[in-house]
Amino acid sequence: MDKKRCKWCLSSDKMIHYHDTYWGVPVHDDQELFAKLILDMNQAGLSWSTVLNKIESFYEAYDQFDIAKVASYGKEKEEELRQTPGIIRNKLKIAAAINNAQSIRGIQEEFGSFNAYIWSFTKGQVLQHKVTDESQVPTSNDLSEAMSKDMKKRGMKFVGPTIIYAYLQAIGVINDHAEYCFRNKELQ
Repeated sequence: MDKKRCKWCLSSDKMIHYHDTYWGVPVHDDQELFAKLILDMNQAGLSWSTVLNKIESFYEAYDQFDIAKVASYGKEKEEELRQTPGIIRNKLKIAAAINNAQSIRGIQEEFGSFNAYIWSFTKGQVLQHKVTDESQVPTSNDLSEAMSKDMKKRGMKFVGPTIIYAYLQAIGVINDHAEYCFRNKELQ
């Protein structure tokens, strides 16, 4: 018998693999939290499958999302990224990735880690949404609004409430797997 999954992932084997393996799994590693933020930021205006199909190129182009390395990128590296095939070469998104890495360095100093900062918004708890129908999933909520506002105050860019909501789903702060999906119970 086939496993029941969230409907959004059924368009390709790659999307199913992402859904079954990564989406909604709580992340606590600073580098991976940064990577997912940059990937979700790059999704703005595009489909997730577009980003997912470029994920290996993103990791390569951005030095495996090493926060210190990305924070130190200068104009030369920024221009190199704008010429790199296989990633989203939007000038503003590239500049925002570098800027956000620099902001995260400040957050790490203040909180001890980016992980401590992210999870402080829910006191380390996963929010379990009871989604019976995927149409119930919002594009933002009070948590994504608050985190977005705080990140912007810290100088971050491309961190609006909708991007942050998708980010919180991806990193497992919010469990938005539908109740009928086999991953919902696994991630509770």
